[in-house]
Amino acid sequence: MSAPAEPASRTGLAELSAAAAEVLPRYLDDLAELVAVDSGSHNADGVNRVAGWFERRLRSVGFTTERIAPDEIDGRRFGDVLVARLAGSVPVEDGGARIVLVGHMDTVFEDGTAAARPFEASRDLAHGPGVSDDKGGLLAGVTAAELLVRHGRTAFAELVVLATPDEEIGSPASRALTERTAAGADYALGLECARENGDLVIERKGVADLLVTVTGRAAHAGIEPERGANAALAAAHLVVALQALNRRWPGVTLNVGVVRAGTRTNIVCPEAELQVEVRAATTAGLATAIAEIRRVAARTAVEGTAARVDQLDLCPPMEHTREAAGLLAVALRTAADLGLQVHGASTGGVGDANFLSGLGVPTLDGLGPVGGADHTPEEWLDTSSVPPRIALLAALIERLGRR
Repeated sequence: MSAPAEPASRTGLAELSAAAAEVLPRYLDDLAELVAVDSGSHNADGVNRVAGWFERRLRSVGFTTERIAPDEIDGRRFGDVLVARLAGSVPVEDGGARIVLVGHMDTVFEDGTAAARPFEASRDLAHGPGVSDDKGGLLAGVTAAELLVRHGRTAFAELVVLATPDEEIGSPASRALTERTAAGADYALGLECARENGDLVIERKGVADLLVTVTGRAAHAGIEPERGANAALAAAHLVVALQALNRRWPGVTLNVGVVRAGTRTNIVCPEAELQVEVRAATTAGLATAIAEIRRVAARTAVEGTAARVDQLDLCPPMEHTREAAGLLAVALRTAADLGLQVHGASTGGVGDANFLSGLGVPTLDGLGPVGGADHTPEEWLDTSSVPPRIALLAALIERLGRR
């Protein structure tokens, strides 16, 4: 893929900066309205209220929108996926790029949190459930798109805004729709908020969830324990062996997070299970670790026991590829032209950007405003960072618009 063009002049950047500064009061009013809606991942109606708000806003500036209800999972209903599209002024055949902005509408908080901890802004900080993760970031992306449209700066093939309903629980319902929407895109920009020091996210670890089932042989623990094969003991040896793998490869972490075994104290335990999470910065790293887990589990320490490893889920890493590095370089130059000093950072947390990167789309995340303390009552957003981050996002879209 060739390097993206950078047509935006310094004069044009100044115009974007001024426009972004002007919209801050409205942004804060909008954010207060969004934060006032309980939209936990399992609150489909609340998520759909947020989806309706963004749908109306995007339609008002010319986007076409589609609301897609995901399939139920284990009888549980999820909110809609919102896909909004805007055709730009440069067709694909003339070098126009297709750019996807992705953010999520759900939060980790229970119903009633919005009333218990309403939106509050004082000085340069705003607080409230989802103010940073990710209502503030998604709103910044939509606001940046509005600025580009209203100033006639649509020199791209297509701009897609993708808002998901279940990112906080791993996107089980929306993942396939996300991957289908982003397939073939030239660039993906994640709207999660920036790191606390302002850095963008160039790399996110991938995650594999594994279930290790250990089988043994039951026996009366008092009368004939020698006839049994204790699966709990074999599982204990496996916990130690698997945790030791943390020191094996750079950038790979492993955690045996759940251990279950046995039903009664007077029965030699016939079955145990370990729930294991592996995180790695590369697909190769994940594959290597999983292969080693299978090798370790194949040799249990207790005679008469055996272990089986099943992979339950796999989220690909958002890898620091050459193409992603080129995208980051454009973002850093754009930030510098706007008077911002930022860097690229790696994180162990996953998000919807992982899925886009897993498709081979050059991906950069953390393009929302600066925020922190996500998933806690102290969650905050630096409101002074909102205008420059909206300007950065808008300018970056413009610079990526021509392949």
